[in-house]
Amino acid sequence: MGMQDKERRMYELEYPAPEVGSESADGPTLIVALQGYADAGHAVEGSADHLLAALDSRPVASFNNDELIDYRSRRPAVTMDNHRLIDMEDLQLGIRVLRDTAGKSFLMLSGPEPDLRWETFTEAVADLVDRFGVQRTICLYAAPMAVPHTRPLVISAHGNSVELVGSMFTYDSRVIMPGSASMMIERTLHKRGRSVAGYTAHVPHYLAASPYPEATHQLLQSVAEAADLALPLRSLEHDMTKVAGQLAEQVDDSGEIQQVVRALEIQYDEEVERYRQAHPQAMLPGEHNVPTGDEIGEEFERFLATLDKGSGDGRGDAQTPDNQDDSDLGEDRDDTPDTGPDPDSPDDDE
Repeated sequence: MGMQDKERRMYELEYPAPEVGSESADGPTLIVALQGYADAGHAVEGSADHLLAALDSRPVASFNNDELIDYRSRRPAVTMDNHRLIDMEDLQLGIRVLRDTAGKSFLMLSGPEPDLRWETFTEAVADLVDRFGVQRTICLYAAPMAVPHTRPLVISAHGNSVELVGSMFTYDSRVIMPGSASMMIERTLHKRGRSVAGYTAHVPHYLAASPYPEATHQLLQSVAEAADLALPLRSLEHDMTKVAGQLAEQVDDSGEIQQVVRALEIQYDEEVERYRQAHPQAMLPGEHNVPTGDEIGEEFERFLATLDKGSGDGRGDAQTPDNQDDSDLGEDRDDTPDTGPDPDSPDDDE
């Protein structure tokens, strides 16, 4: 079987293909948000659903469910109305191009994690990364952890890119865990020399089975900062406030829960302090990136450049009302010479 036949069986490209580019000099970012594994608090699924609902998107490539999905292990939901079957869940695994609120394009692979043919699937994803000139890939995960909901949620990072991992929270020890299709994508892209990273939300283990919007928010916030994307997160902040209020009520009503949370707080604080001592330059949970001196200087230069563009002679000399010509004053003007402000006018203080 030829390579084109394999691609045809694995996925179909949208025709006519939507524009998949980046307004910056480098290529677009790919976000991988596959459902079904390592999704505590439904944070990964919630991230994909939120972006698809909040942003304009178009399909780029659709994967063949019959090649990848075991329907007996992942049975789609069926809706019956009285005695008639009226609907069945449509499992959609594919890549879409989205535009953030500033108009910048990026790609997202979402849908159910494949049950079958992982190696062929990951090679196909890597081929599409090459085809569309993807600059960086970020895979999303969420894991149940022994952490309290009363402390800042941790997003840990791993990967081969200093740009994507930066000063984020990382594990310095060897960790062995069950694999996933997303992790296989990471491995394949790493072998091809592509920049790739994984971000994991540390969800309180006692909240892992229900939607936890703070984990979704923090995952997307981390992606936005790493990939320079403007993502709409305001509605998630509203959901976070609502869930936080519900949790506070439950904790207040149970002394036993209070003891558990307090023990987790002590453990969390001790671990953060150990990490701070070992990584004094790292960005800890709840902290935000502080611009470096070089970044501040570059921003100041851009600000001065905008002043230069706005001036008439290109040297940044701002014109005052005294040296403007008649065309700068607009059409509705009084031909009476301006003799200055009237000291008796009541409008002088406005």
